[in-house]
Amino acid sequence: MKENHNEALKQQLIQESGYKDLFSMNILRDTRLLQMAAGDFIVKEGSQPVYLFYLVRGRAKLYATLPNGKVSLIDFFNAPCFIGEIELVDADHEPRAVQAIEECWCLALPIKQYRSLLLEDATFLRHLCVALSHKNYRNIVSLTQNQSFPLMNRLAAFILLTQNCDIYREKHTQAAEYMGVSYRHLLFVIAQLTHDDVLVKQKAGYIIKNKQQLITLAREMDPGNTFTSLLQ
Repeated sequence: MKENHNEALKQQLIQESGYKDLFSMNILRDTRLLQMAAGDFIVKEGSQPVYLFYLVRGRAKLYATLPNGKVSLIDFFNAPCFIGEIELVDADHEPRAVQAIEECWCLALPIKQYRSLLLEDATFLRHLCVALSHKNYRNIVSLTQNQSFPLMNRLAAFILLTQNCDIYREKHTQAAEYMGVSYRHLLFVIAQLTHDDVLVKQKAGYIIKNKQQLITLAREMDPGNTFTSLLQ
């Protein structure tokens, strides 16, 4: 993670994301522009974040290490969205790891300096409540899809969600747990995609050879998602 001092880019991202309208006070003076490479941690597990992040470009994943040592995927974040808002509201909340899937850009506001002000800002709190309700609704939809659609469709969407530069690298154990299927069932479906020349096995993961086929499968489950950004 590094700070980017390109003021023109910062102002462009503020304008594009509607960031300024999320607050009733002037927070631009203390807002920083942070850049994360794929694999960088936006929030480290167990460490209280220094900033309230607003993801304006990129995708990230949320996961936690369980008491038995297993790493469990919990959720995925797409821009634009807040990251670190739970820790802002509840200082005693145990932070979970948030890791960039691809290059991410965040507008960041120092939590220590702004916590009390933000918790009294009705405009910010209203936007935060809407954002949290959207996350909750998305999780409900995801649970319903897991119960209603074949693994082939769900895996296609999962691969599109987690790939970076057309390479899929997620651990099979974590993917199987996230989708609520057995490790063996997951490997069987991945083998089907490899046999159909949709994926190509490499040492570092799987190259996505036929992205359009994955998008077609994913759209059967989620017709409203056009996956436009993945076609670029």
